[in-house]
Order: sequence, then structure tokens, then C-alpha cells
Amino acid sequence: MLDLSAITAGYDRRAPVVRDVSLTVDPGEAVGLLGPSGCGKSTLARVAALLHRPDAGTLTLEGAPVRHWRHRAPREQRTAFGVVFQQPRLSADPRLRLTDLIAEPLRANGRRAEAPDRVAELASTVGLTPDLLSRRPHEVSDGQLQRACLARALVLRPRWLICDEMTAMLDASTTAALVAVVEEYRTTTGAGLLAVGHDRELLGRWCDRTVHWENLT
Repeated sequence: MLDLSAITAGYDRRAPVVRDVSLTVDPGEAVGLLGPSGCGKSTLARVAALLHRPDAGTLTLEGAPVRHWRHRAPREQRTAFGVVFQQPRLSADPRLRLTDLIAEPLRANGRRAEAPDRVAELASTVGLTPDLLSRRPHEVSDGQLQRACLARALVLRPRWLICDEMTAMLDASTTAALVAVVEEYRTTTGAGLLAVGHDRELLGRWCDRTVHWENLT
């Protein structure tokens, strides 16, 4: 279970954007977090993914308390998560070819030898043709880049996926394709999902249950 309890977080301790919020996601469950822009849901998602240390509250991952965030978190906890953000151009190194972007987590975790086969497998899964893999972010569309970012999120075979407005900048066909990839991955692996968004209809179709932000605070 991913259990966030009484989380308070933000970027200024005097004015936190998340106040005393609790949320749980069971293994294999898809939970939608619905709320308007600026309400704090993305900050809570970053806390859940171990990317932002809360000011107060506790996070328990699969029965173990989380005591450290970002690079200080133990590898076993840190690599349990795959994260896809709303704006792929802000989360992709513009100097990297897509093949290197996807392989980046493997190399960072000493698993460079796995990269060629894993990148080829995931490129096919997310719908990237081989010619696109040699291109850099400015040479591909937003949808193609987000496909690469999703492949990067899956490359370590995470047990939990955090999709923070993953489809907000995409057209309907690309949205459907990427949601289908996530769902196939979840079906195959039993991974849990926290999908953050403001599209009530999409979250309703995608997730087992949807939690409204106003009901958390």
C-alpha cells in the first residue's frame, strides 16, 4: 500500500499548498485525484513519488516508513516509482536523444547493459518508431516526446505509477494510446496507479475510484 497520512507540503513553510491531506492507493489499484489547477494535487503527487519532502505528515510504502526523499531515499524505494509529468519538454533533457532519455534510469542505477533491449521493447510498446529514437526532444512532437517519457517511467518496471496530468497537452488519439499502455502495464504487473488530473470523464473511465481534492482537505 502507498499511504500518505496528514501531509502538509509546499515551497514556503509559511504558506503550504497542501494542508493535512491523507490518501491511500492499494497495490494494483488505480486512483484518480481530481482537482482544479493550483489546488496542490501535483505537489501531493511529488510527495507520493518521493520527489518532494513534506513539511509534516507520514508516507508509508508497502509497510515501510519513508524517511528520505529524492536522491537520499533508498534505491529500493526510489525505484519503486515511475513518474510521468504534464509537460514533457520540462522533464526531458534537451541534449539527449530519445533512446538515451528512455535508458537514463537504467544507466543511473548501474544497469546499462539492459538498455538496448529494454529501450527497443518499450519504444515498440509506446508507439515510437526506430527512426524517432535517434532524435532529440526539439525534433519530435509533444505527443512523441510524452511517449518517450512514459517509456522512461516504465523502464525500471516500477511497482507504482504516478501520472501527473500526463495527457493534458495531448490530442485524443495519443491520450487513448498512452492510457492503454499504462493499463496494459498495470494488468501485466499489478502496479498501482495515482493519476492526477482535472478531467473528470477521463479519470472516471481510467481509474477504479476518483478522489475529489476538496474531500481530502
